[in-house]
Amino acid sequence: MSKLITIAVDAMGGDSSPKKIIDGIAHHFDKNRNSFYQIFGDKNQINKFIPRSLSNDCYEIIHTNEVVKGDDTPLGAAKRGKNTSMWLAVESVKVKKADIVISAGNTGALLVIAKLNLKMINNIDKPALSGLWPNKKGMSVVLDLGANIECNDKNLMDFSMMGSSLLKALFPDETAKVALLNIGSEEIKGNEIIKNTYQKLSQMNNLNYEFKGFIEGNNLMNGDVNVIVADGFTGNIVLKQAEGIYSIMKKRGLLDEYFTRFNYENYGGTPILGLNKTVIVGHGISNEIAIKNMITLTKNVVEAELTSKIKNHLN
Repeated sequence: MSKLITIAVDAMGGDSSPKKIIDGIAHHFDKNRNSFYQIFGDKNQINKFIPRSLSNDCYEIIHTNEVVKGDDTPLGAAKRGKNTSMWLAVESVKVKKADIVISAGNTGALLVIAKLNLKMINNIDKPALSGLWPNKKGMSVVLDLGANIECNDKNLMDFSMMGSSLLKALFPDETAKVALLNIGSEEIKGNEIIKNTYQKLSQMNNLNYEFKGFIEGNNLMNGDVNVIVADGFTGNIVLKQAEGIYSIMKKRGLLDEYFTRFNYENYGGTPILGLNKTVIVGHGISNEIAIKNMITLTKNVVEAELTSKIKNHLN
């Protein structure tokens, strides 16, 4: 039997919370009995949605009236946030009362609060938002999806290593194949930062992945590479475009088996890479199915010891 995993849950983050969060926990508990849920938020609101099927010994509610709002600035949320459900959930991981934290709340605020509490892994300068995207041969890890508007060559090299570690954690039988998202496949294409990154990665030995050079936007889904690296500005634009295309196709009834895999509900959330402890962030519009799948992802990430793997690869 798998070890019991303690999950710190920000119950107040995102739209329609805490109902969707509690419903997601209940869906997860129905099929998985190896998790303990620390639920942070307004106890009076949360208790309204706790179902009888949820065993009393699988959760505790840590009460707070304070909430990080969706329109809070990251810095503003951090300054006033030490009693918010988000801050307290992250802090629980910091003091080792929980193994991992999840939130579907304000992503910018979560990034700042997590960095303040958990700190960055030594020699990692910036965190990265990662995502799981289907390709024709399986799944790809894509990063950064918006945490860092500007990146230097070291940041992109760190993202390559961290993305590969995530891929291996989730899909142990896969070989990580990394490419840098660029405007062309030739070495002379792109800005100086991405060209410098290409040169450095091409010359490095003992990587935890195969470096495949550049990839253009029209080849992202062909499956020849499975870790795609970009700065947060570029990555976020590509992410929003993919979500927009999926939304249009769904409304028009044009989805097939492949495009259905783009539904974010299937994955629920994604890790913020580069922190000393693991934080999973979900869409603010997540429903209970997405929340359930986000909690399921925590099991895979914790059992794979993702943060330890990243530290080992750095060493």
